[in-house]
Amino acid sequence: MSEEKQKPSCSSCSSVWQKQGATNCWSEPGSGPARPGYCPSNEYADIIDESFAAYKGDDFDARLAQVAAKVEGLCYQPVPGSDAVNARWTRVEDTVALAKMMGFKKIGIATCIGLLAETQSLVTILAAQGFEPFSACCKAGSIDKMELGLSESNKVRPNSFEPACNPIAQARILNGRGMEMNIIMGLCVGHDMLFSKYSDAPVTTLVAKDRVTGHNPVAALYGQNFYYKRLQKQQVEVPKE
Repeated sequence: MSEEKQKPSCSSCSSVWQKQGATNCWSEPGSGPARPGYCPSNEYADIIDESFAAYKGDDFDARLAQVAAKVEGLCYQPVPGSDAVNARWTRVEDTVALAKMMGFKKIGIATCIGLLAETQSLVTILAAQGFEPFSACCKAGSIDKMELGLSESNKVRPNSFEPACNPIAQARILNGRGMEMNIIMGLCVGHDMLFSKYSDAPVTTLVAKDRVTGHNPVAALYGQNFYYKRLQKQQVEVPKE
């Protein structure tokens, strides 16, 4: 597709130097590959500048942006005498570091019922790090999924009791506990959106649910040349209403 017809999208950036791993975005001005004509940095220059200005203040958003940038740097361990970097922190450590640097104490966890064991491990870690964790399960209240107007065929196991997920309740429960930061632990697609929408506290995701790949969604992207190439050739079939 030509640059003239290409819609602004960073995923199709033609200025990526694959072998060097360089882009215009990660190059000093005047060096590195040039921006393509459809680069969003051109079309949305005003939005980019206005948004970045918000990070320079002293309100919550600015502080969160500044701390996040600091945590990003701390995630890597410089190698003495070399310009190479070595990743040293897991996502759990990143999350703990950000919470500490932000001064958060109460941390909520919106967990999938299928990840209660993992959530308990997280609770143990957070408590050991000096936080006050509190978790709320997706099936809180155990309300029958049929009350949503669904049919038996919509259940994981038809003709058996199956409670519906209640992400708004999870958010409101954690809101009521005065959580300063919330963590998503494997909520379903869509349920995570509702939780984030109704959460008063800022939300980060520690586990993104993927039932096939052991909660590693990027595996489907890495497998595009073989195992998951079907996603480029076959439509994902969904039931008609």
